[in-house]
Amino acid sequence: MKSIRTVFFAFALGVIALSCSGDKKKGIDYNQFKTEVKLTPEQEKSFNEITAKYQQLQEQNFQAANAQGGNMDRVALGIKNEELRAQQSIEMATVLDAPQMEKFNRFIDENSRKRPRYDNALLDRIKTEAQLSEDEFKVVNAANDAFEKAFNDAHDVYHGNNDLAKQYWDKFDTQRKLAIQKALTPEHYTKFEEIVKDVQFKGRK
Repeated sequence: MKSIRTVFFAFALGVIALSCSGDKKKGIDYNQFKTEVKLTPEQEKSFNEITAKYQQLQEQNFQAANAQGGNMDRVALGIKNEELRAQQSIEMATVLDAPQMEKFNRFIDENSRKRPRYDNALLDRIKTEAQLSEDEFKVVNAANDAFEKAFNDAHDVYHGNNDLAKQYWDKFDTQRKLAIQKALTPEHYTKFEEIVKDVQFKGRK
């Protein structure tokens, strides 16, 4: 636990959190999807109802988070949006056939804002393929959570500036890896590095 607290403390020292009253966000343009996939009139009606419902829910979540002002919890907001996308996918599967659903999920994956962290699938790979102990994996999780919080806390500093955002991302990624390196055996860390070698900063379009 001490090492985990140390990870969070180290990240906290590296972050300057500023307040931000606004966040001009771009939603997903579902009309683009409808130009790529032929829907029947009945499908399109249900498609529009489902997407409108979840766009409204996402907007409500954002407004609730934004009402917190300088204390906006972007990590919590990201988790809620992930949950909404999962629920939307379940509902959409009752409207689209299997090939359409495959394209829909790919469209959402390519166009939605993702949490800036190792996702659960990658974490599972790290734990399994690097053969981490439970204690080692706890540190990986803690460093990953601290990375996400640090990058989100710095959002108001780099907002709208991809070059500056990349600098912050690289800085916190280096801290994340250093914290993990201290906790893993050299063999486990080498495998960890191999698994995450393609994880890079992705700027906003």
